[in-house]
Amino acid sequence: MAWLTDAHIHLSDNEYSGDMEYILTAMDKMKIKACCVSMDNSSSKSTLDLSQRSSLVLPFIGIHPEKADDDLNAMVDLITQNSSKLSGIGEIGLDKTYVSDEAGFSRQVLVFQELLSLAEKLDKPVSIHSRKTLDEIFSILPSYSIKGVLLHWFSGSKKQLQKAMELNCFVSYGPAMIYAGDKQVLLSETRMDKILLETDGPVKFSRCFGLKTAQITFLPSVLFCAANILRKSYDEMLLIAENNVDSYLGV
Repeated sequence: MAWLTDAHIHLSDNEYSGDMEYILTAMDKMKIKACCVSMDNSSSKSTLDLSQRSSLVLPFIGIHPEKADDDLNAMVDLITQNSSKLSGIGEIGLDKTYVSDEAGFSRQVLVFQELLSLAEKLDKPVSIHSRKTLDEIFSILPSYSIKGVLLHWFSGSKKQLQKAMELNCFVSYGPAMIYAGDKQVLLSETRMDKILLETDGPVKFSRCFGLKTAQITFLPSVLFCAANILRKSYDEMLLIAENNVDSYLGV
């Protein structure tokens, strides 16, 4: 049976700490793996610890644009020292909503470029945060040779989606796709071999999810929705998702 993989979830977030045994058991029973992304040095260390508890946790470590002032040198050392254990680098990226001036954004760009360079050197995939900064990210990515680039929670325009496909980026869709028509349209226009699925937990989702903290167990519902939109059976979509994750991770 194929495995389902959450391409982007913050399992090392404190929101999940009290339920971790239940979560890991559910993942095993439901055959779900997790690309566990991090925010900063502290959460990256927690992610590494969590990956030692279960092989179903695929560790990604890095500095999120919200945390761009975190110690970059310490992160470079942490990634380098743990390279053999890492599945990827992330969450990294750009987001102007977290800065108040050009200097703050320049710091984000510096951190982003440094970690992209490290991902290229170590041959690791990256998980990218790109809220309202897709054009800036598109201008940066061609300078690097990285096989697995994920633009997580893709929310750009159709034109930007086309550009992402031209750059051979993967894009991921999450629980919001179940009730958001614009996300469904974007999914339908995404290359089949570039689709990944995520929850981005512990983000809370409205509508049918009642503003509950996203759980990795939401993922089969996301897969079922994607299958319906793309007119595939559940098992066909599961196999597509599994093959795409393998390609993204380079396994």
